[in-house]
Amino acid sequence: MSKVASIISGILLAMGASCFVICNYAASNRRSTAAVHTGAFRSAVYNKQMVDTAVSLLRSGYVVLRMGFGADSYLLSQMNQKDKSYSHCGIVMIEHGYPFVYHSIGGEDNPDERLRRDSACFFFSPTHNKNIAIVHYDYTSAQINDLRQIVARYYRQRPRFDMKFDLASDDKIYCAEFIYKAVNEATHDTGYIRTTTLLGYTFVGIDDLFLNPHADVVWQTKFK
Repeated sequence: MSKVASIISGILLAMGASCFVICNYAASNRRSTAAVHTGAFRSAVYNKQMVDTAVSLLRSGYVVLRMGFGADSYLLSQMNQKDKSYSHCGIVMIEHGYPFVYHSIGGEDNPDERLRRDSACFFFSPTHNKNIAIVHYDYTSAQINDLRQIVARYYRQRPRFDMKFDLASDDKIYCAEFIYKAVNEATHDTGYIRTTTLLGYTFVGIDDLFLNPHADVVWQTKFK
């Protein structure tokens, strides 16, 4: 074989090897992309099923919990002294056959920082949350009716979110404080939901809402 032919043969072999590597990489990349898309689809289906299940279980007076992804959610969860699984909460009321969640929230998601009323599906959205739970209290029917009126009164007033987490003030209110005050008023029992005192500071942690002799966590899940 001539020197030129040898060179051409070597180039062709090198090109063939490169093509083989590139084609295998492309095929592998397609498989990886497909796996990612399949995994994302399965997660989306699972998460939707979890939200649908949660919504179907809700009744008036239930308390709902969630844990967000952000640093603010982490910091709020650290107020809990016994169980730091959740960072936010709300009260459910069934209206025209659908559950709505009343909750006090601040930050970018609620610029005016006033008490909100959201659909349960929106409240549980896996887009911004990783854990959700449902809590049932041992109310009487009369207490649930009273609670409905109390929640409606708060919503008419629409107090702003209390960044100082001050239980003594009523013009501003944080999420667990809203539930604490509304439920204790409806049950006519100032100790129905108890407070936590730490280093001389008294507050309501979200874990005070469900680590409670009157409470039962009826359902909880983590999103994928």
